[in-house]
Amino acid sequence: MADQRRGDQTITVVGGGFGGLAAAAYLADAGGEVELLERHDRVGGHAGVIERDGFRFDSGPSWYLMPDVFERFFGHFDREPEDYFELERLDPQYRVFWKDGDRATIAPNRENVHEVFESYEVGAGDALAEYLDRAERNYELAMDRVVYEGRDRLRDYVDTDLLPLAPRYRLFGNMDDYVGRYVDHPKLKQLLEYTLVFLGGSPYNTPALYSIMSHVDLNNNVFYPEGGIAGVVDGLTELARERGVTIETGVEVESIDGRAGAFELATDEGTRRTDLVVSNANPAYVERELLDPSDRDHDPSYWSDRTYAPSAYMLYLGVEGDVDPLAHHSLVLPTDWSDHFEAIFEEPRWPDDPAYYLSVTSKTDDAVAPDGHHAVVALVPIAPGLDDGPEVRERYREKVLRDLADHAGVDLRGRIVSETTACVSDFAERYGDPHGTALGLAHTLFQTGPLRPGHRAGLDGLYYVGSFTGPGIGMPMCLISGEHVATALEEDYPDALGGQRRTTPDP
Repeated sequence: MADQRRGDQTITVVGGGFGGLAAAAYLADAGGEVELLERHDRVGGHAGVIERDGFRFDSGPSWYLMPDVFERFFGHFDREPEDYFELERLDPQYRVFWKDGDRATIAPNRENVHEVFESYEVGAGDALAEYLDRAERNYELAMDRVVYEGRDRLRDYVDTDLLPLAPRYRLFGNMDDYVGRYVDHPKLKQLLEYTLVFLGGSPYNTPALYSIMSHVDLNNNVFYPEGGIAGVVDGLTELARERGVTIETGVEVESIDGRAGAFELATDEGTRRTDLVVSNANPAYVERELLDPSDRDHDPSYWSDRTYAPSAYMLYLGVEGDVDPLAHHSLVLPTDWSDHFEAIFEEPRWPDDPAYYLSVTSKTDDAVAPDGHHAVVALVPIAPGLDDGPEVRERYREKVLRDLADHAGVDLRGRIVSETTACVSDFAERYGDPHGTALGLAHTLFQTGPLRPGHRAGLDGLYYVGSFTGPGIGMPMCLISGEHVATALEEDYPDALGGQRRTTPDP
């Protein structure tokens, strides 16, 4: 435990996802008396792990991107990511299989990507260089002056520090139009737009501001943490405990009552009393399931009318034998993916010609599968709220396995020795995700920045952290969300902390 004076108020963090763990660590480091309650048997939230038949799968996120954010987070505590887990730069970063038989391999260097782009369109390599240089500048501006600053209220944008962003008005158009200013070939546009899946959006409804993700992908590269994303969760857990956080798993909060000046949390193990609450459970779930109607910030219709990020149909497969030519990360894409995005955002249905992602961590980590086997995860983004009963899951399983054999040349049928699935209803039941979204609120223009739910709830002393709040979806953003909520709580309740909170250093 850190040697510091503790505040005179208790803080309970509800939920141990990335946002909850980060918030707990920041608050305890600042002198807060912090406990974290997680209803599942292990922390991590959506970043879970499945261990079965000698295989280990990351059940949720599997891409380690934005290493600078992780370095900044651990740096606040005078630590480095490598104090908790080793990182390996992936080479190749990923492989793309198009359904017309074409494929591309993306290596962690600009020369390789330049050659790939030039091979499809004369001049596209130089256009890519300009695109990535702009993306890098926009990334630095956006992170330093918006994301790290935590501007989650409209008034926070009346600031001369934001003037350098003013000429970048084009970034508020959609991604597809913006990318089309640099390249024409549809496959090249897909290579610059696929990262939007990580944000829960499409090229047609996500602001071009998120072109910064290409800098994250192609300039900063992709890494694999030792032990997978579960290894990162273990590192965050260890750090939080080092700072003095008490973590209890298997404790489900069933209601939050803050009408008596302090909070009473009804749990499946009895009632607990605490002064302040930070909820990593999403605000839609908290308002609908945990709060008294008089304490809610929104009518139920508010949450029904939000644009949610996709859900997912997921297969976790233990496979005997080789799975070449799949890489650690692979994408299988139709040459025209507009129908798939339409099936997610416009006319919800199971996509007829899906675009999907494959993770084979056993390509890098021998510990996740028995000898002679591979751990394969297939993820198909689908619309939230779809019916996902056993019959439709089985039909789609066959569709995905057949599609993979036809278009990537990898036939897994007859070699699957372990299998687990997850889909819409699982995300809704396990995490309380509205309509079974697997990510949170999509990053549409009107759900970005100050237009996302804030960290402060209307009920005094209740705060939110995680992907439904700013800055948004993804493990790095949830780490930053943890910092922002700690800052908000410190501003509102300075006596809750020991007065020793340090400022996170600039990256």
